[in-house]
Amino acid sequence: MKFLNHYIYKIVGGVALITAVTSCNKYLDIAPPSQIIPEVYLQDEAQLGAYTIARYTDILSSHGNWSFGTFGIDGNTDNMVIPNLDNRFIPGQWRVGATGGEWSFTNIYQMNYFINDVVPKWKNNKITGSAENIGHYLGEAYFLRAHEYFKKLQDLGDFPIVKNVMSDKDKQILVEASKRSPRNEVARFILSDLDSAITLMKSSSPDGRKQRLSKNVALLLKSRVALYEGTWLKYFKGTAFVPNGANWPGASKDYNAGYQFPSGSIDGEIDFFLTQAMEAAASVADNIPLVNNTGIIESANNENPYFSMFGAVDMSTYGEVLLWRQYNQSLVTHNVPVYAQSGNYAVGLTRSMVESFLMQNGLPIYAAGSGYHGDDYIADVRKERDGRLQLFLKEPGQKNVLVNIGSGTHFTLVEPIPRIWESNWEQRYTSGYTIRKGISYDGLQTNNGGAFTGSITFRATEAYLNYMEACFEKNGSLDNKAQAYWSALRTRAKVDPDFNKTIAATEMSKEKRDWGAYSGANLISPTLYNIRRERRNELMAEGLRWMDLKRWRAMDQLTQTPDHIEGFKLWGPMKTWFTDAQLVYGATNDKAVVSDPARSTYLRPLEIRSNALSYAGVKFAMAHYLAPIAIEHFLITSSSNSADQSVVYQNPGWPVVGGSGAIGF
Repeated sequence: MKFLNHYIYKIVGGVALITAVTSCNKYLDIAPPSQIIPEVYLQDEAQLGAYTIARYTDILSSHGNWSFGTFGIDGNTDNMVIPNLDNRFIPGQWRVGATGGEWSFTNIYQMNYFINDVVPKWKNNKITGSAENIGHYLGEAYFLRAHEYFKKLQDLGDFPIVKNVMSDKDKQILVEASKRSPRNEVARFILSDLDSAITLMKSSSPDGRKQRLSKNVALLLKSRVALYEGTWLKYFKGTAFVPNGANWPGASKDYNAGYQFPSGSIDGEIDFFLTQAMEAAASVADNIPLVNNTGIIESANNENPYFSMFGAVDMSTYGEVLLWRQYNQSLVTHNVPVYAQSGNYAVGLTRSMVESFLMQNGLPIYAAGSGYHGDDYIADVRKERDGRLQLFLKEPGQKNVLVNIGSGTHFTLVEPIPRIWESNWEQRYTSGYTIRKGISYDGLQTNNGGAFTGSITFRATEAYLNYMEACFEKNGSLDNKAQAYWSALRTRAKVDPDFNKTIAATEMSKEKRDWGAYSGANLISPTLYNIRRERRNELMAEGLRWMDLKRWRAMDQLTQTPDHIEGFKLWGPMKTWFTDAQLVYGATNDKAVVSDPARSTYLRPLEIRSNALSYAGVKFAMAHYLAPIAIEHFLITSSSNSADQSVVYQNPGWPVVGGSGAIGF
């Protein structure tokens, strides 16, 4: 009994009705914390609504209380850098765990419990309340299960499709449920759940303030999932990372042997997913206009809706925002506006990120006639650039507080020179380049840990970008709708809307610092690159970069040649901003705080001291496109407590040996 309880917890996520894990004796019969027994729970509209909204925090992303929140998630990519390089970019340091990892079913179980319990009652009219609201909350459950499964798809690829709550009294049933489905089948299952959510949910959030899910959110996530899988299958075609590719580990299990794609071929699957992405994205983009950008940066009266949207207390009035989380000054707060007034909690923009932005005239910075003013000073970097860089790249001397000045405890009235010498993450400017995306000009938001600005979870702009990319990936060209979306985005960014002018001036050999310029080890076409560039610039610091880099297979070149992440041009005229005591360097100097000018005129924040594993640059291992599965999951799904006899198979390039790095590294 003890083993089975452990087993069901590890494989099917723990038996919990609301938040608690069951004891060995009760299993599926434990009552929710309210002590209402399951037979009389989830029988009215209010209970359904309370159950699903309680899952939002666990499943959907948001600001953390003390972290830099959503806007720091792009750290450890070519967009943003933090002082410590993630092990996924240090081959041999990311290792197979003994326990835990991404192989978890807790949130999936929570939603399966709800769906399994509610659907029969709903079909038999056993739930009291508004039929429309009941349907909506059921749609929320399908959405949340889909969202959780999408995380598994990104982390692990092939994954068990578990739709039902199962008893832990029969180990064989649970072992059978642990068999991994091919990743495209998992993606199809996610789309099916999202279709259910789209059918059931209301067109607008039932609370009237977009703090609950809606049909448009489900459509947007559907476009994201479909684009992810369509491009993954396209760029990993023929490899071990897709079903039926060379050395695909799924083929080693009899239950996946001889697998056939539902559409007949991997090319058919690619077309299916890209078509789904286009259709879902258009349903959103055609109906949600972009928020206006007036170009104003410093405004006490929120005179630029596009700028203010990211740091607003109430985000419900911004049409582009589809779902956001509200914070409360007296209950739940965070620290994002405080960090946005300093070094972004040591999250710095990279040189690659900053240089990717076009000039206002639509030309890359290196193109003849671009008018680029250089990067000797941050002011020069911003001058006549894409309006988004002008808005969101901070420059010394700019104002950080415009209203209720002095009301907070941790405000920085005027933006200082980048404090690159600091060791404290709360003050450190890691790369010299920092963002003001998400800042609030209200001094009331500068109490340490006491900010209550909102957090955007989904915004409609992504649908424009998803359609553009899916259209080009599917057809090799842009239809009228895609062209209209792209023009709208560039017009809002105050960039010449003639994207063909940009494409003609793009030299891929000069875009190599952008990882997204690659798929596999090859540079992509200028048209596709500029579609990816638009996505990168618009979604800067919104947590989607790592997802994009993986599905594009954009890190292959890093398996052979390391990349050197750089920040601003420290060893140029800006050197005079600092004292010698603030610019201590030397590979073997334990007190060094900046990189040696002999390595580069640009600050290399990961290459300050030679004893750092990142000193030789950022590298990658092919296995790191997916996470390893921990050893315990093989043992508890084995017929003989031997990993070799498990129904679960390891991801490509990873051994079934705890503490080991990817094979070959």
